[in-house]
Amino acid sequence: MTPDAVAVIGAGRSITFARLSRRVACVCGELRGAGVRAGDRIAYLGPNHPAYLELLFAAGAIGAVFVPVNFRSAAAEIDYILGDCGARVLFHTEVYRDVVGELSIDVPTVLVGDANDADDGAGEIPDEPVSLEDPCVILYTSGTTGRPKGAVLTHGNLTWNCLNVLVESDVATDEVALVSAPLFHAAALGMLCLPVLLKGGCVVLLEKFDPAVVFDSIEHHRVTRMFGVPAMYDALAALDRWETADLSSIRVLLCGGAPVPHNTIRRYLTRGLTFVQGYGMTEASPGALLLDPAHAETKVGSAGVPSFFSDVRVVDAQGEPVADGQRGEVIVSGPNVMSGYWNRPADTAEVLREGWFHSGDVATVDPDGYVYIVDRMKDVIISGGENIYPAEVENVLTAHPAVAACAVIGVPDERWGEVGRAVVVLADGQDIDPQALLTFARERLAGYKVPGSVHFVDELPRGGSGKILKSVVRDLYG
Repeated sequence: MTPDAVAVIGAGRSITFARLSRRVACVCGELRGAGVRAGDRIAYLGPNHPAYLELLFAAGAIGAVFVPVNFRSAAAEIDYILGDCGARVLFHTEVYRDVVGELSIDVPTVLVGDANDADDGAGEIPDEPVSLEDPCVILYTSGTTGRPKGAVLTHGNLTWNCLNVLVESDVATDEVALVSAPLFHAAALGMLCLPVLLKGGCVVLLEKFDPAVVFDSIEHHRVTRMFGVPAMYDALAALDRWETADLSSIRVLLCGGAPVPHNTIRRYLTRGLTFVQGYGMTEASPGALLLDPAHAETKVGSAGVPSFFSDVRVVDAQGEPVADGQRGEVIVSGPNVMSGYWNRPADTAEVLREGWFHSGDVATVDPDGYVYIVDRMKDVIISGGENIYPAEVENVLTAHPAVAACAVIGVPDERWGEVGRAVVVLADGQDIDPQALLTFARERLAGYKVPGSVHFVDELPRGGSGKILKSVVRDLYG
C-alpha cells in the first residue's frame, strides 16, 4: 500500500516497505536453501536489528517458527533454549560470535550482517499455505519461577493482538515508534513494533537502551510513540536532560512489564505527556488490559480495562468474579492467548483451563470496571495470617526521594512466620537511615505491612525485560 514509505530505521540505514519485502523474499530463499521447512524452528541471537524483522517475516512466510533468544543469556542458557525448541539453525549478529563459539549444542549457525541493495535479489515471497492456527513465534518467558518456558504464539495470536492495539491505541500511518526495549520482549514486539508496521508506520530500532541515545533519537526522528518498562522510564527521568529534552513529538508513552510505581506515572504526567499503563503477559501476545489516555490521571495506577477482542476477569479460588475492591486472580481469554507451552503439556494444562489463561497475578476491580494489578500470587507475603502485597509496599518506599528502586521480599520470622524485608537501591547522592525509611512507610501503611528490615544494595537483579527478578533477590538477600 505504501511501498516507498520508510518502514524500518536501524543499523545505520533506512528501509522502505518495498525493500523490506525484497529482503524478506531473499531470506525466504536462503532459509529454504538451508533446508528449513514449514514447522522448523529458526533461532535469532542479536540486538534489535533489521535482520530480526527480515527473519521473523521470512520464517512466517514459509511456515517456519521464529525463536528470538534473550541476548543477555549465558551460553548454558542459550544451549537450553536451542535444545528445548529443537532449533534447526541459529542466526546471530557479529557481536555474539564469541558467545556462539561457547555453545555446546550442535546447531548450524549463520552470521547475519548489514544487507546492501545488491543483496535484495529478485525473488518472490513463496506462496506457502500458512493458517492463523499455525505457530509463528516461540517467546521464552523470563524464567523467574524456574527454567524458561516457550510460549507458542500463532499467527492468529499476533494478528488479534495487533487488532487490539489498533482499536485501543489510535495508531496512525505516520507513526514513528522508538523500539529501545529488546524485541525478544513480547511487549516491544506485540504492543509497538508489529502494530505500527501493520498500520504503515515506521519503527526506529535501537540496539540497546541508553537514556541519552533515546533522547537523541526522539528529537532527531520526531518519535511519536514508545514502550518501556518502569526502570527505563525512571532512567530517562533521572538524567539532567529530562527537563530540557524536546519531547513535543511524543503522542503516547506506553509502560508495562512490571507494576508501575505511582511516582513514575506522575513524573511523566507532570511534564504534560500522555503516559499510559498496560498489563499483559507473554502468553497473551501480550496485551490484556490498557488504560485509555483520557483516564491516565483519574485512574492513576490502574492497568485499565480489557482489550477489545479479549476477556479479562478477576476471580476467587472458586473461579467466581470477585466483588469490587476485593483481591482475586487475573484470568484472560481470547484469540490472542497462546496455544500452549512448547513441549510442556502438563505446564500448559496447569495454566490453560476451560478456555482461560490463569496468570498468577493478583488484582482488584473498581466500580467502573478498571483493573488494578496488586502483585504476583507467588510474591505475596503471609505474615501472622495477613496477606502483604509487595508491590503496594514498594510503591510507598519508592515515593521517598532517597529511594531509586526497591524490592520487598518475605523472610522467616519466629513470631509471625514471615515478615517483609526491603532491598533498596538509593538514588545518586542520597543517604537515609533505615529506621527513617521505615518510619516513612509506617506513616503510610498499616503496621503489619511495614518491612521488618531494610537492606541497601548497589543494584537489583533484573531480567532481559528489565523486570526485577524476585526469585534472585530472595536467594541473595532472603
